Amino acid sequence: MSTRRLRGFGLVVAGALGGVLISLGITAAAQRGEPLPLKELQQFANVFAAIKASYVEPVADDKLINDAIKGMFSDLDPHSTYLDAEAFKEMEAITQGGFGGLGIEIGSEDGMPKVISPIEDTPAARAGILSGDLITHIDGKPTKGMTLNDAIKLMRGEPKTSIVLTIKREGVEKPLVITIVRDLIKVRSVRSKMLDNDIGYVRIAQFQERTVEDLARQLSELGGKKPLKALVLDLRNDPGGLLDGAIGVSSAFLPPDVLVVSTKGRIPSSNREYFSKPVGFTRNPISGEPANRVRLPEWVKSIPMVVLVNVGSASASEIVAGALQDHGRAKILGNRTFGKGSVQSVLPLSEDTGIKLTTARYYTPKGRSIQVTGVDPDIIVDDTAQGNLFRLPREVDLQRHLINSGVIEDPAEESAADDGKPQPKMFEFGGGDDYQLMQAVNFLEGRPVKKSDPEMVAKADKPVDKPQGNAKGNSTGAEKKTPVKPAEATEVLRYRITPQGVVPVKP
Repeated sequence: MSTRRLRGFGLVVAGALGGVLISLGITAAAQRGEPLPLKELQQFANVFAAIKASYVEPVADDKLINDAIKGMFSDLDPHSTYLDAEAFKEMEAITQGGFGGLGIEIGSEDGMPKVISPIEDTPAARAGILSGDLITHIDGKPTKGMTLNDAIKLMRGEPKTSIVLTIKREGVEKPLVITIVRDLIKVRSVRSKMLDNDIGYVRIAQFQERTVEDLARQLSELGGKKPLKALVLDLRNDPGGLLDGAIGVSSAFLPPDVLVVSTKGRIPSSNREYFSKPVGFTRNPISGEPANRVRLPEWVKSIPMVVLVNVGSASASEIVAGALQDHGRAKILGNRTFGKGSVQSVLPLSEDTGIKLTTARYYTPKGRSIQVTGVDPDIIVDDTAQGNLFRLPREVDLQRHLINSGVIEDPAEESAADDGKPQPKMFEFGGGDDYQLMQAVNFLEGRPVKKSDPEMVAKADKPVDKPQGNAKGNSTGAEKKTPVKPAEATEVLRYRITPQGVVPVKP
């Protein structure tokens, strides 16, 4: 692989299906450690020779080797994997923001691919695919037991070609058969708009190569005529992306030279600290390439700020949320995040193949590992006024996930996702029906903030002959339960904007 392509990958934090990626000298480090197990390698060679010579059907050498490599990852954590030529190419395309396909982010549930989120303005979103949809068949082929990589390969393809997905949707009795025409998916990393009363709204859908530059430009445009009164940064359903993007976004709102994130692993090159840098005046903090040349307005460093997160906010999103929370720069509002706190390194094996290997954990500025736990919001607010919408597994729900020694896990805890309640309606992030955004604006303008609307929760509970929420209007919600401290009871919080920032108002 060329140096240019390696720089293109940089450090990647890609949510449930990825992690922090960098090409490291792993081979040299391994050779300096324990000697190779020659006896076991000889045994592997004997097995290879036996299959090659005696299996009932001929098997190609490259298939045997590739399958053996994949087998080495079978008992590792879910973010370590072998990258064949197609997967390697797809990774490069994703980090650069474009690929041919449908435009959905997927995870896995019950051995089948599950839609985490349709990407805005893509064929999947236009066809009506929703978060939480379970994909049972792809072009008539059952997905039960299919790996995520295999499912992705089937759904990716040349633009203008069609694909048929069979969908099982919560609350819909019959399967849905949806035909989608593939297109070139160019993920728009940053979107922004002005809300009422000079409050800016910026949404980052994924951390890509141009995210920091696009963020700086849109912040400059939002506050072009006069400084904003306050800002909402939306990281909901953002599965991650480039680590230097996360550091750059954090740097935009933090003073220079403060710790953003640190990584710790077994090899020396995995132990690093990353500090904020002046955005627009220096080189990229990781790759050394020239950074964007857009000068950020001075008010960006001090403007009152809320960061929106949810269960789909992972990796790079969690780095930004954790850094701004630890430094007291912004209030985090929404639901607990995904909880992926591990670092993956990409080791090229050839010009077009490689491995992605977990080599470290990352930590917030205060030394917190969010592996399994995620980032807990300062203010818990449900996805909708009716309760939580997104029924997604977190890191803790993935098989073979890394253990966080500071957390006691309870594998016996059951999910409340299938409680028989009507599912709240899907909404547009940043739209007029975005309940969490409404509460963020309430917070910034000093009005009461509610976790959910008790009347809407009661209305959702009424048709179901099951235990109701408590008298305070708590929503049991649709969010998948995991072993983390329970949410607080619904409470109303009041705040006031002052020259020193947002301060709580005592009742």
